[in-house]
Amino acid sequence: MTTENKGIVQRALAGLIETGDVDTLASFLSDDFLHHRSDSTTSTKVEWLAAVQAALGPTAGMQVEILHLLADTDHVVVHSRRRLPDAGPEIVVVDVLRVADGLIAEGWEIIEPVAQAAANGTWWEPDQQSKTETRVRW
Repeated sequence: MTTENKGIVQRALAGLIETGDVDTLASFLSDDFLHHRSDSTTSTKVEWLAAVQAALGPTAGMQVEILHLLADTDHVVVHSRRRLPDAGPEIVVVDVLRVADGLIAEGWEIIEPVAQAAANGTWWEPDQQSKTETRVRW
């Protein structure tokens, strides 16, 4: 199952990355697909596909480098680096996708601009806490 799920995700990504074909991507998503972002927003299949379609214009020519593609039972993790053309911003993205019945049923996405990675890597340090007045409690 792990290998099959990894293949489903690879084919869905290839259709979108290589051709910008949202319809191909849609064919790999379940009807009740949900997409979750780190800001706690959740989108339905229709909402998320509309957002992907809208993003295709501003991200035309984006280079996508898949750094890791890992699968464990019904989950597939994709770690990628994405660069806009002409020295545009660079981001790192981690997608966690749940596959059910041969279709992608759910996805979680974390996006980090590479230029902010160093600052984001120190959020727990005391001098950063005093600046933002954020306390982390475990």
